[in-house]
Amino acid sequence: MPQEQYAHRSAMQSSEGPQVYKVGIYGWRKRCLYFFVLLLMILILVNLAMTIWILKVMNFTIGNPLYFQSARNVTVNILNEKTKVLTRLVTGPQAVEAHSQKFEVKTTSGKLLFSADDNEVVVGAERLRVLGAEGTVFPKSIETPNVRADPFKELRLESPTRALVMEAPKGIEINAEAGSLEATCRTELRLESKDGEITLDSAKIKLPKLPQGFYSAAGSRQKIYELCVCPNGRLFLSQAGASSTCQINTSVCL
Repeated sequence: MPQEQYAHRSAMQSSEGPQVYKVGIYGWRKRCLYFFVLLLMILILVNLAMTIWILKVMNFTIGNPLYFQSARNVTVNILNEKTKVLTRLVTGPQAVEAHSQKFEVKTTSGKLLFSADDNEVVVGAERLRVLGAEGTVFPKSIETPNVRADPFKELRLESPTRALVMEAPKGIEINAEAGSLEATCRTELRLESKDGEITLDSAKIKLPKLPQGFYSAAGSRQKIYELCVCPNGRLFLSQAGASSTCQINTSVCL
Protein backbone atom coordinates (compact mmCIF):
# COMPACT_ATOMS: atom_id res chain seq x y z
CA MET A 1 0.00 0.00 0.00
CA PRO A 2 2.72 2.61 0.79
CA GLN A 3 4.50 1.84 -2.46
CA GLU A 4 1.30 2.42 -4.43
CA GLN A 5 0.69 5.83 -2.75
CA TYR A 6 4.25 6.98 -3.40
CA ALA A 7 3.98 5.92 -7.02
CA HIS A 8 0.65 7.78 -7.29
CA ARG A 9 2.12 11.04 -5.84
CA SER A 10 5.16 10.90 -8.07
CA ALA A 11 2.91 10.39 -11.06
CA MET A 12 0.78 13.41 -10.10
CA GLN A 13 3.85 15.67 -9.56
CA SER A 14 5.33 14.64 -12.87
CA SER A 15 2.06 15.39 -14.63
CA GLU A 16 1.59 18.87 -12.96
CA GLY A 17 5.15 20.06 -13.63
CA PRO A 18 7.63 21.88 -11.27
CA GLN A 19 6.04 23.75 -8.29
CA VAL A 20 6.78 27.56 -7.92
CA TYR A 21 7.19 29.18 -4.43
CA LYS A 22 6.49 32.97 -4.15
CA VAL A 23 8.87 35.08 -1.98
CA GLY A 24 7.81 38.55 -0.58
CA ILE A 25 5.64 40.42 1.89
CA TYR A 26 1.95 40.12 1.44
CA GLY A 27 -1.17 40.91 3.32
CA TRP A 28 -1.21 43.13 6.39
CA ARG A 29 2.62 43.23 6.58
CA LYS A 30 2.75 44.91 3.19
CA ARG A 31 0.18 47.48 4.17
CA CYS A 32 2.09 48.28 7.41
CA LEU A 33 5.31 48.77 5.48
CA TYR A 34 3.65 51.21 3.07
CA PHE A 35 2.15 53.06 6.02
CA PHE A 36 5.54 53.51 7.75
CA VAL A 37 7.16 54.68 4.50
CA LEU A 38 4.40 57.24 4.01
CA LEU A 39 4.71 58.39 7.65
CA LEU A 40 8.48 58.80 7.25
CA MET A 41 8.00 60.92 4.13
CA ILE A 42 5.48 63.12 5.97
CA LEU A 43 7.93 63.62 8.88
CA ILE A 44 10.70 64.57 6.47
CA LEU A 45 8.50 67.16 4.78
CA VAL A 46 7.35 68.59 8.12
CA ASN A 47 10.97 68.80 9.36
CA LEU A 48 12.04 70.59 6.19
CA ALA A 49 9.14 73.00 6.44
CA MET A 50 9.92 73.77 10.10
CA THR A 51 13.59 74.38 9.28
CA ILE A 52 12.70 76.81 6.51
CA TRP A 53 10.23 78.59 8.79
CA ILE A 54 12.80 78.96 11.60
CA LEU A 55 15.39 80.34 9.18
CA LYS A 56 12.83 82.79 7.82
CA VAL A 57 11.71 83.97 11.28
CA MET A 58 15.32 84.46 12.48
CA ASN A 59 16.27 86.24 9.23
CA PHE A 60 19.14 83.78 8.87
CA THR A 61 20.25 84.06 5.27
CA ILE A 62 23.61 84.29 3.57
CA GLY A 63 25.00 87.81 3.90
CA ASN A 64 22.59 88.95 6.64
CA PRO A 65 23.24 89.14 10.43
CA LEU A 66 22.00 86.59 12.93
CA TYR A 67 19.42 87.85 15.43
CA PHE A 68 18.68 86.45 18.90
CA GLN A 69 15.52 87.75 20.50
CA SER A 70 14.43 87.20 24.08
CA ALA A 71 11.97 88.82 26.49
CA ARG A 72 14.54 88.71 29.35
CA ASN A 73 18.13 88.01 28.40
CA VAL A 74 20.41 85.98 26.17
CA THR A 75 23.26 84.00 27.76
CA VAL A 76 26.16 82.41 25.88
CA ASN A 77 28.38 79.99 27.81
CA ILE A 78 31.70 78.46 26.78
CA LEU A 79 32.31 75.13 28.57
CA ASN A 80 35.34 72.90 28.90
CA GLU A 81 35.44 69.11 28.66
CA LYS A 82 34.19 68.88 32.26
CA THR A 83 31.17 71.09 31.50
CA LYS A 84 32.63 73.91 33.61
CA VAL A 85 31.82 77.43 32.49
CA LEU A 86 34.96 79.20 31.25
CA THR A 87 33.45 82.27 29.62
CA ARG A 88 29.96 83.74 29.90
CA LEU A 89 28.29 86.56 28.02
CA VAL A 90 24.96 87.81 29.37
CA THR A 91 22.93 90.43 27.51
CA GLY A 92 19.96 91.70 29.50
CA PRO A 93 17.59 94.66 29.54
CA GLN A 94 19.79 96.58 32.00
CA ALA A 95 23.38 95.75 31.01
CA VAL A 96 25.74 93.51 29.05
CA GLU A 97 28.01 91.42 31.28
CA ALA A 98 31.09 89.44 30.26
CA HIS A 99 32.63 86.94 32.69
CA SER A 100 36.10 85.78 31.63
CA GLN A 101 39.75 85.98 32.57
CA LYS A 102 40.40 88.68 29.95
CA PHE A 103 38.19 90.86 27.76
CA GLU A 104 39.49 92.28 24.47
CA VAL A 105 38.08 94.46 21.70
CA LYS A 106 39.95 94.47 18.38
CA THR A 107 39.47 95.97 14.95
CA THR A 108 38.98 93.90 11.81
CA SER A 109 42.70 94.24 11.12
CA GLY A 110 43.58 92.79 14.54
CA LYS A 111 44.62 96.03 16.28
CA LEU A 112 43.88 96.06 20.00
CA LEU A 113 41.43 98.80 21.01
CA PHE A 114 40.54 97.79 24.57
CA SER A 115 41.47 95.03 26.99
CA ALA A 116 40.75 94.41 30.66
CA ASP A 117 41.84 91.78 33.18
CA ASP A 118 42.56 91.57 36.91
CA ASN A 119 45.85 93.50 36.62
CA GLU A 120 45.19 96.37 34.22
CA VAL A 121 42.92 98.02 31.68
CA VAL A 122 44.55 98.94 28.35
CA VAL A 123 43.15 101.40 25.81
CA GLY A 124 44.94 100.82 22.52
CA ALA A 125 43.29 103.61 20.50
CA GLU A 126 45.37 106.62 19.55
CA ARG A 127 42.91 108.97 21.26
CA LEU A 128 40.54 108.45 24.18
CA ARG A 129 37.65 110.92 24.20
CA VAL A 130 35.29 111.42 27.12
CA LEU A 131 32.11 113.17 26.02
CA GLY A 132 30.45 113.53 29.41
CA ALA A 133 29.74 117.05 30.65
CA GLU A 134 31.34 116.29 34.03
CA GLY A 135 34.52 114.87 32.50
CA THR A 136 36.28 111.83 33.94
CA VAL A 137 36.65 110.90 37.60
CA PHE A 138 39.73 108.97 38.77
CA PRO A 139 39.39 107.87 42.42
CA LYS A 140 43.10 107.05 42.76
CA SER A 141 45.86 107.85 40.26
CA ILE A 142 46.32 108.04 36.51
CA GLU A 143 49.45 107.62 34.42
CA THR A 144 49.50 109.12 30.92
CA PRO A 145 52.08 110.79 28.66
CA ASN A 146 49.69 113.47 27.39
CA VAL A 147 46.47 115.15 28.53
CA ARG A 148 44.84 117.69 26.22
CA ALA A 149 41.42 119.04 25.33
CA ASP A 150 39.67 119.23 21.99
CA PRO A 151 40.31 122.36 19.91
CA PHE A 152 38.44 125.45 21.15
CA LYS A 153 37.63 123.77 24.48
CA GLU A 154 39.31 124.34 27.82
CA LEU A 155 41.11 121.65 29.80
CA ARG A 156 40.49 121.54 33.54
CA LEU A 157 42.30 119.40 36.09
CA GLU A 158 40.66 119.75 39.47
CA SER A 159 40.27 118.02 42.82
CA PRO A 160 37.32 119.58 44.68
CA THR A 161 37.92 117.90 48.06
CA ARG A 162 41.53 116.66 47.96
CA ALA A 163 44.96 117.69 46.68
CA LEU A 164 46.01 117.57 43.04
CA VAL A 165 49.55 116.22 42.59
CA MET A 166 51.46 115.91 39.31
CA GLU A 167 54.79 114.09 39.32
CA ALA A 168 57.23 113.09 36.60
CA PRO A 169 60.85 111.90 36.85
CA LYS A 170 62.00 114.10 33.94
CA GLY A 171 59.78 117.12 34.39
CA ILE A 172 56.28 118.37 33.74
CA GLU A 173 55.42 120.67 30.85
CA ILE A 174 52.24 122.75 30.96
CA ASN A 175 51.60 124.53 27.69
CA ALA A 176 48.65 126.66 26.59
CA GLU A 177 49.41 127.71 23.00
CA ALA A 178 46.18 129.55 22.18
CA GLY A 179 44.92 130.67 25.57
CA SER A 180 45.74 131.39 29.17
CA LEU A 181 46.82 129.11 31.99
CA GLU A 182 45.18 129.37 35.40
CA ALA A 183 46.05 127.51 38.62
CA THR A 184 43.70 128.05 41.56
CA CYS A 185 43.69 126.45 44.99
CA ARG A 186 42.01 127.15 48.34
CA THR A 187 44.98 126.81 50.70
CA GLU A 188 48.40 126.26 49.11
CA LEU A 189 49.96 126.04 45.65
CA ARG A 190 53.42 124.51 45.60
CA LEU A 191 55.88 124.21 42.72
CA GLU A 192 58.79 122.04 43.81
CA SER A 193 61.92 120.93 42.00
CA LYS A 194 64.25 118.79 44.10
CA ASP A 195 67.32 118.65 41.84
CA GLY A 196 66.66 121.27 39.16
CA GLU A 197 65.02 124.65 38.82
CA ILE A 198 61.61 126.19 38.14
CA THR A 199 61.49 128.50 35.14
CA LEU A 200 58.71 131.01 34.49
CA ASP A 201 59.39 132.11 30.92
CA SER A 202 57.14 134.97 29.87
CA ALA A 203 57.34 138.59 28.73
CA LYS A 204 55.28 139.61 31.77
CA ILE A 205 54.97 137.87 35.13
CA LYS A 206 52.36 139.42 37.43
CA LEU A 207 51.82 138.71 41.11
CA PRO A 208 49.11 141.23 41.93
CA LYS A 209 48.18 140.08 45.44
CA LEU A 210 51.58 139.87 47.11
CA PRO A 211 51.84 141.57 50.53
CA GLN A 212 53.90 144.71 50.80
CA GLY A 213 56.39 145.80 53.38
CA PHE A 214 56.12 149.05 55.33
CA TYR A 215 59.51 150.59 54.58
CA SER A 216 59.55 153.84 52.67
CA ALA A 217 62.41 156.25 52.18
CA ALA A 218 61.84 159.78 53.57
CA GLY A 219 60.23 161.93 50.91
CA SER A 220 60.37 159.15 48.31
CA ARG A 221 57.29 158.67 46.12
CA GLN A 222 58.67 156.11 43.68
CA LYS A 223 56.67 153.04 42.76
CA ILE A 224 59.54 150.64 42.33
CA TYR A 225 59.40 147.52 44.47
CA GLU A 226 61.78 144.73 45.28
CA LEU A 227 60.62 141.13 45.24
CA CYS A 228 61.66 139.42 48.45
CA VAL A 229 61.61 135.81 49.59
CA CYS A 230 61.08 134.74 53.18
CA PRO A 231 62.97 131.77 54.67
CA ASN A 232 59.72 129.77 54.54
CA GLY A 233 59.38 130.49 50.80
CA ARG A 234 56.78 133.25 51.02
CA LEU A 235 57.08 136.13 48.55
CA PHE A 236 56.40 139.76 49.30
CA LEU A 237 57.08 143.20 47.87
CA SER A 238 59.24 145.81 49.51
CA GLN A 239 59.65 149.38 48.31
CA ALA A 240 63.05 149.59 46.70
CA GLY A 241 65.77 151.71 48.26
CA ALA A 242 69.44 152.40 47.80
CA SER A 243 70.12 148.88 49.04
CA SER A 244 67.96 145.87 49.62
CA THR A 245 65.05 146.49 51.95
CA CYS A 246 63.99 142.87 52.33
CA GLN A 247 65.68 142.54 55.72
CA ILE A 248 63.73 145.48 57.12
CA ASN A 249 60.36 143.87 56.40
CA THR A 250 60.97 140.50 58.03
CA SER A 251 57.71 140.96 59.94
CA VAL A 252 55.85 139.94 56.76
CA CYS A 253 57.40 136.45 56.92
CA LEU A 254 55.83 135.69 60.31
